[in-house]
Amino acid sequence: MSALGQALAIAKKDLRIEVRGRHVAGTILPFAGTLLIAFGLSLGPGRSLLRQTAPGLLWLAVLFASVLAFRQAYQAEGEDGAFESLILAPIDKASVFLGKAAAVVVELLALEAVVVGLVVVLFDLPVGHAPVVLAGAFVLGTIGLAVVGSLFGALAEMPRTREAIFPLLVLPLCTPVLVAGVKATELATTGPAGQAGSWLGLLLAFDVVVTGVGSLLFVYLVED
Repeated sequence: MSALGQALAIAKKDLRIEVRGRHVAGTILPFAGTLLIAFGLSLGPGRSLLRQTAPGLLWLAVLFASVLAFRQAYQAEGEDGAFESLILAPIDKASVFLGKAAAVVVELLALEAVVVGLVVVLFDLPVGHAPVVLAGAFVLGTIGLAVVGSLFGALAEMPRTREAIFPLLVLPLCTPVLVAGVKATELATTGPAGQAGSWLGLLLAFDVVVTGVGSLLFVYLVED
């Protein structure tokens, strides 16, 4: 089986686990929804203020929910030693990394579709202004988040690594995605969407760099 086939097989396996366990639907989605409602209540009833802050609050909810998804991607296998067995299997180690990242991308995009719907209802965000740009921002941003999270999710399962440091490692590295995602979302919803190209380019460049570097680091971590 090719490296791509191995990655797809691992992604399918993780998605089957998610469908059975419903971790995203049962835990992460309610968390993201509660976070958005709390933000909305704290800002008051002013529709103008809610609309202005919606892109930032949307991406914050996605970021915090993503951290939970990253840990779940490895935690179930780490508890029964399945992750170690997967690493010892005669397959391309980078395929494990890319497969898990791909599964997280699918899970997060499904989550984001629901979260965006909540934001439209709660914050009156006009998502129909430039839907292609908005979709591009979420797809590119989600890929970046998933790659970073998959790398450090594996690190958190390593011996001598404390789970408590996981958010401290992930959140700073996700800052470029957060900033570019918020800016692109603002332009795609309320601003001149044509100016979002530079922010989408930044997200794409981030994805390419972290995917390449992350694959190499993952192989080094699991073989060390």
